[in-house]
Amino acid sequence: MLTSEGCRLRRERLVKRFPKVGPLLLNDSLNLRYFANCYVDPFSQGADFGALLLLQPDGRSTLYYDARVRASAEASHVDELVPIEWYNGSSPGDGPPRLALRHHVVDRVGTNGRIHDSITDPLAKDVWQYVEEARRAKDADEVEQLRECIRVAEAGHAWGRANVKAGMTELHVYDGIFAACTQAAGRPVIVYGDFAVSPGVSRQGGMPTRRVLRDGEMMILDFSVVMQGYRSDFTNTVVVGGRPSPEQERLYNLCVSALGAGEKALRPGALCLDVYNAVREAFVAAGVAAHFPHHAGHGLGLSHPEAPFFVPHATQTLIVGDVVTLEPGLYVDGVGGIRIEHNYLITKDGCTRLTNHHIALS
Repeated sequence: MLTSEGCRLRRERLVKRFPKVGPLLLNDSLNLRYFANCYVDPFSQGADFGALLLLQPDGRSTLYYDARVRASAEASHVDELVPIEWYNGSSPGDGPPRLALRHHVVDRVGTNGRIHDSITDPLAKDVWQYVEEARRAKDADEVEQLRECIRVAEAGHAWGRANVKAGMTELHVYDGIFAACTQAAGRPVIVYGDFAVSPGVSRQGGMPTRRVLRDGEMMILDFSVVMQGYRSDFTNTVVVGGRPSPEQERLYNLCVSALGAGEKALRPGALCLDVYNAVREAFVAAGVAAHFPHHAGHGLGLSHPEAPFFVPHATQTLIVGDVVTLEPGLYVDGVGGIRIEHNYLITKDGCTRLTNHHIALS
């Protein structure tokens, strides 16, 4: 979980960036998470209700929230919590729920009805540009939150390697991985991504279906676990039945080599294009680059994907505090599709690998 100190420092930096604005009012769920640790649990009854974060020029913070998200609000790190009761269980709801906070807050808090991160607000472009840039360099509490997401997802990957077998459906695999992640977290968490058999180019991932697994097929397990809005994202591919063919082994070894080449390029100041090219060149050298159709990785944090991006037309440079993925993949009809992936923290000395799941075809 994000810390009170981390949230306070992020708010201080934001207010300092806009010294002449006066009180700042924020509504977007991403900003509520980043600046206040306010994450409305999607498994709760209050999932569709929201909050507003008011930041004074002196740094004081107030969270106005719909009373139906009380548990989420009370886990927030702010100076003051103000519940707004839209529905009390005795009387009908007080008008449209989407207007509850506006009626009680927006017209009264001294921002002239403005919500500064609303896309129609004159300040929104500058606010969002600042937040996008600020979120690149992860604070220590953000890294710890990402490590927790990773720990939970690793339990899912371990379950997948131990249990995927012929006769199961992709949905059965998802169910097992979701259960393993939930047990590891000690509470329900969002688990999303690719749980898909890949025969090659035609299906490089996808949501789980009722498709029945058969021995010899390659199943891509590329998923994220979301906790407090932060998310992990790493991959393994398993061969159903545990007996990969020589050609499947070859694709695997090429992806491992490409992953290693990308790792060597991860350091502060490195061009993201150079990272992409390092991964791709490993495939070029083996004559299989035509089977690598997607990005080589991307940034990770409160959204997926986010800056920086390892793509053919990359323009960004790595900075200390970036958390990124590397995900080489190859998709060959008649053999199958494979993708592997790790997550990394960019440090002043290079990078630290954050993920420790076992990558293997069997």
